[in-house]
Amino acid sequence: MKKDISLKDKFIGCIAGVHVGSAMGAAVECLTYQEIEEKYGMLDRFVPYMHYHDPEDPNAWMREAGTTEDGVERQKLIIKAIIEKEDRITAEDLRKAWIDHMNPDAPGNLSEMFESKLLQMAKTPMPATDIGKYCDYSGLVTLARACHPIGLINAGDIQHALEDIYEVGKVYNAGNTKAIQWAGIVVTAIAEATKPNATVDSTLDSILRNRSTMINNFLGYNEMNVVNEIEKGLDLTANCKDFRDLREVFEDVYSGIGVPYPFSYANEVVTKGICIFKMVKGNLKDAIITSVNMGRDTDCVAAIAAGISGALTGWREIPEEWIQQVDYATSINPYTFSKKTVKEHGTELYNSYKSKLKKLRLYIDEMDNY
Repeated sequence: MKKDISLKDKFIGCIAGVHVGSAMGAAVECLTYQEIEEKYGMLDRFVPYMHYHDPEDPNAWMREAGTTEDGVERQKLIIKAIIEKEDRITAEDLRKAWIDHMNPDAPGNLSEMFESKLLQMAKTPMPATDIGKYCDYSGLVTLARACHPIGLINAGDIQHALEDIYEVGKVYNAGNTKAIQWAGIVVTAIAEATKPNATVDSTLDSILRNRSTMINNFLGYNEMNVVNEIEKGLDLTANCKDFRDLREVFEDVYSGIGVPYPFSYANEVVTKGICIFKMVKGNLKDAIITSVNMGRDTDCVAAIAAGISGALTGWREIPEEWIQQVDYATSINPYTFSKKTVKEHGTELYNSYKSKLKKLRLYIDEMDNY
């Protein structure tokens, strides 16, 4: 791995991977890969798109090319909570960020309608860790595709990343659901990838090394099926050379239809993202292009694959104009609560991490000399 990749570059790379990949993939979300190929050939650019609205409605919102979607809005709220605290966050910290900052017009326009119900519950006296018990969609990738900042504020520290995802994840999911375990895979990979000598192999190995830690954090719930599914995916795709090979292999594995959000279950999305990360060797641009041409939940797959890739290799492998287009689309987005740029989000997260380290050093100095 390149030695000139700074930790700040990795923070920005992780957030850029999620935001850019999600924005490019959102335009083809839920299409089959055959439909994507017929319409675009190989998608490697931003295009305008519409979500939630009737295309026949003259007042429907056609999103500017490069507009991010519900998962990024969810992630921005996690980032906001971390920046305000300049430290690791709890479920109560995230609840406060929702109440203080969530745009009430976002659900149904920019984000999913069920997030409006979660916000209503957040405004009641119930513990924040109980909110996820009432989410109808606990098996989805809702948390895993947005949880990257939890890994970043715990950069290099897998144990605390896992503890935090189990705590914060209860805002979206009941505590014993596999959706939180799949998010644990993502924050584990990011916490490892941000280490100074991290590699693709060490990032993948971190998932397997921390089985016992995951079991302890998830109250003994059998998470082996989660790791086994990733191992199976890696074995099946070991000889894949590009996204065309990869998507054909996965078509025989993940093809669910006929239920709400059939493309968006965490096991499918995270497994695909990890396999893409390995295939492209952590190259951020390749991770984005591969993900958005996979079909099914393209934006969420890109969030996983590109987020982990950016955390390992930084942001400089993607064209600057991609970031600029996402920033422009954000600047005219009427529903997002935050119009900060990609680099501002990454930089402020990095500064929060440095503030956390400073507090830890002061604590160590005080107690060590006592």
